[in-house]
Amino acid sequence: MFKIGDKVVYPMHGAGVIESIEEKEVLGEKRQYYILRLPVGDMKVMIPINNGEEVGLREVVGWEGVERVLSILRQQCSAMSPNWNRRYRANLEKIKSGNIYEVAEVVRNLIKRDQEKGLSSGERKMLENARQILISELVLATELEEEKARLLLDGAFA
Repeated sequence: MFKIGDKVVYPMHGAGVIESIEEKEVLGEKRQYYILRLPVGDMKVMIPINNGEEVGLREVVGWEGVERVLSILRQQCSAMSPNWNRRYRANLEKIKSGNIYEVAEVVRNLIKRDQEKGLSSGERKMLENARQILISELVLATELEEEKARLLLDGAFA
């Protein structure tokens, strides 16, 4: 169980800080919720405490994790299906996993594919979403401002 002030990642949404733990009644059922503030996009999310593990809520990585992410971004592109639909589904599964290293692979592979062949509008949107998720975790893991975290991520491709 997490506590107020913990930095956590909510898959598909990104990293945030637990601002409070509140009891709310939803559809006639009282439950306790983590109230998570996501600094990138300034959004608040309610996550039922008893579903936290099920939805993949996890702690933000430390410096070692950030270094591993940057290393992944610098590596060569991994094999991707030439079929757009299969590639899209495989990338979506990686993003849904909430695993920062898999999200970093998606960002790396889509950026490199964009440089070589261009991206469809669906893959371009997926790339932006995956970048935001990655940046949000970098912001909380490094305590950098969003723009500096963005530059750190972009710098891995220079």
